[in-house]
Amino acid sequence: MGYEYIVMTVAAALAGIGTGLVGLSAATAMVPLLIVLCPTFAGEHGAYMATAIALASDILGSAVTTGVYARHKKIDLKHGWLIATCIIGMCTVGSIAAYFTHQTVLGGFSLFLCVAIGIRFLVKPSSGERPEKEREGKVRLSFKEIAVSLFFGLTIGFGTGFFGSGGGMMMLIVFTAMLGYDRMTAVGTSTFIMTFTALIASVSHILIEPTIIFECWDFLLIAVAVATFFSLVSARFANRVKGRVVGYVTGAILLLLGLSMIVINNIDRIPTVYLLEYLRVLGIYVGYIAACATVLIVLRYTVRIPDYIFRKLLHFVAFTSILPLVLSTEFWWISALVEVFFLLVIIVALCVLEKCPFYKGLFVEKGKHEVIFSFVGLFGLMTALICVFWGGFGAERLHIAVGAIMAWGPGDAVAAIVGRRCGKHKLQGKYIEGVKSAEGSLGMAITSFVCLLPVLLLMSPMPWYVCLLFSLAVAPIASLTELFTKGGWDTVTVPIASALVLSLSMLWF
Repeated sequence: MGYEYIVMTVAAALAGIGTGLVGLSAATAMVPLLIVLCPTFAGEHGAYMATAIALASDILGSAVTTGVYARHKKIDLKHGWLIATCIIGMCTVGSIAAYFTHQTVLGGFSLFLCVAIGIRFLVKPSSGERPEKEREGKVRLSFKEIAVSLFFGLTIGFGTGFFGSGGGMMMLIVFTAMLGYDRMTAVGTSTFIMTFTALIASVSHILIEPTIIFECWDFLLIAVAVATFFSLVSARFANRVKGRVVGYVTGAILLLLGLSMIVINNIDRIPTVYLLEYLRVLGIYVGYIAACATVLIVLRYTVRIPDYIFRKLLHFVAFTSILPLVLSTEFWWISALVEVFFLLVIIVALCVLEKCPFYKGLFVEKGKHEVIFSFVGLFGLMTALICVFWGGFGAERLHIAVGAIMAWGPGDAVAAIVGRRCGKHKLQGKYIEGVKSAEGSLGMAITSFVCLLPVLLLMSPMPWYVCLLFSLAVAPIASLTELFTKGGWDTVTVPIASALVLSLSMLWF
């Protein structure tokens, strides 16, 4: 029982933070954790009881959050009264229907939205919605606002009562994306509505299942106290710091929460052997990246390395990471999932670190968010290549995915170094960005050939002379693609062009 109290405290704390920062309903974080980790909430109506406790903790949590946002004038019911009425009205109907229906913790669509909105706030932390001034003096709702309020008010209200979760997140999406609220006003308005929906749904749950009070009163008290405290603290934090900071925190919470809930909801469907394999590959991959990154950081601050060479060393670590990723497992989907997880972690980490003073000294960027975009492009492309050629065509085509990356990475690095130091014959033109050199392009072609050939010889089913021919064909194409690619997109265009050429081998082998 003591273990379950700890789980309840952690779950309630997470719920409170989510409520205060982004207006998430407590059940979004609490219910999956309680069902999976607490035996008390197992059984036929375990989810129903956990939902009732989460809704009860939402009452005071949403109320204190509303109070904080109200003091900062971040509640707008002039334009949100209709959707508020619909949500509150349908909440009771959903709560009654939930008892007689198969229990589902959180729909996959809501989890997808949680992840998607999280990524959105990380990429664009400042609110990009219409400023509140545009709504000043406008009291009457437009036809679009009426339609949106009716549709989403009825569906969100029913879903809040039925699932006990997802309402706060869905209101945040509707208020910001469809009704033009800034993020802070959207949170304040949604928590105001949630105070009433949580009260109605909680009372309905308890009246239908009174044993909740008698059997779980201790869990109920812990949940209410902890969630209320953390809701108050996080709401005050959100209203005192800059919007970009809250945006980053919001994105990180939504992203990690969505991914965590996806894992928790499906962990019982994952065989232990696959879970252990995933963790093993993740450990190998992260270990390789961490070791290389440590070496680069030490070199950066101990040796005078030109900025352009350090950039290429970063590229070297990034593109060579495909080797431990694909060589450490027999399952393509495990490699893809490891890459996706690592990419999401990288996005979160870099978005946070961008504001640190040492970031600009460590990374040399040509444009805003260049490092983030480069990682997204490369790691996203590596994932796509693995899924298409390894997952789609089988392990015998893995050489296409690896070869496409190796045809770009080493050659791109050599092209930059040779071009700066030995580039005498300049190449300029309408389709060439800046000034490049014939020596650099030649260096890339030679390097691409040298690095691609061993990959084909060791990993493909083709005879050595066919490997040689394809290497000779891909190398100049990779070099020309890099030459005529603008905006730094050669990270994507060169591997794609190389993969297309290499995929021709599937016609014969």
